[in-house]
Amino acid sequence: MIPAMPATAAPSSRQARQVSGSALRFGRVAVMGVVAVLIVVAGVWGSWRTAPYVMLTKGRERGTIEVTRCDGRACTGPFTPLAAGAPGRPRMVIEKTAAVRKGRSYAVVVLPGGDEVVRSGPAGVLYAWVPLGGALLLASVVVAGGLRRTRVAWVLAGSGVALLTAAFVTM
Repeated sequence: MIPAMPATAAPSSRQARQVSGSALRFGRVAVMGVVAVLIVVAGVWGSWRTAPYVMLTKGRERGTIEVTRCDGRACTGPFTPLAAGAPGRPRMVIEKTAAVRKGRSYAVVVLPGGDEVVRSGPAGVLYAWVPLGGALLLASVVVAGGLRRTRVAWVLAGSGVALLTAAFVTM
């Protein structure tokens, strides 16, 4: 004889609340995780406009620019190449930042296909990654508030602050 199967009761309202609460928690974690990853990816994307030219300078035209004139968003000046025998250029453009001043010379790398240059060396590398530093700070808020991962958030925030501070100090 087969023993009778125990009767199963319909899920109680308490069990239903637990299931819906778990689904909401999973949804929150999934959405906030995607948002945090998108913020960091956007920071890398924003940094990658100039970072490869500054970090991987082998085979690129390098030299110095002496800033002679600045207007609203850009500064210009003559470019002197580092390579012997390479022709200089009378007018190159560098982005005007708080660290670029009229009358000073800066080590630069020429961006391909134009008359624009970016700073090279440690200052240029750190300045190129400033968008990532800001993204790390913003992502730390999302990770702390949305994912409730405070240790990870502190690591992200500390990394962002360290990157931004280093860029500020070297400029």
